[in-house]
Amino acid sequence: MPINPFYEESAEEVIVEKEITDDTGTKEPAQLIVYNDDVNTFDWVIESLVSVLRHTSEQAEQLSMIIHTKGKATVKTAPFNELRPKKDALVERGLSAVIEEF
Repeated sequence: MPINPFYEESAEEVIVEKEITDDTGTKEPAQLIVYNDDVNTFDWVIESLVSVLRHTSEQAEQLSMIIHTKGKATVKTAPFNELRPKKDALVERGLSAVIEEF
């Protein structure tokens, strides 16, 4: 796990990941969803969305607020194949992220 300068200690760390197995290379649209947790700070989530998804800081800040208040947010929509490495990068940063197809 990479060093996270915004990491807050927690008595329990739980990362939920629902994996969709699709090795067919589907071009069907899918959505990358990030879930709220009690471990990652707003700054770390914003930094991760900017670095991994190339969102603007304003866009990442708005998405982090939606994640916090609603419990989850769709942070990117694209074909499954394009989302998989982005989801993996977010999970490596400690975020709870999944891909769901429409």
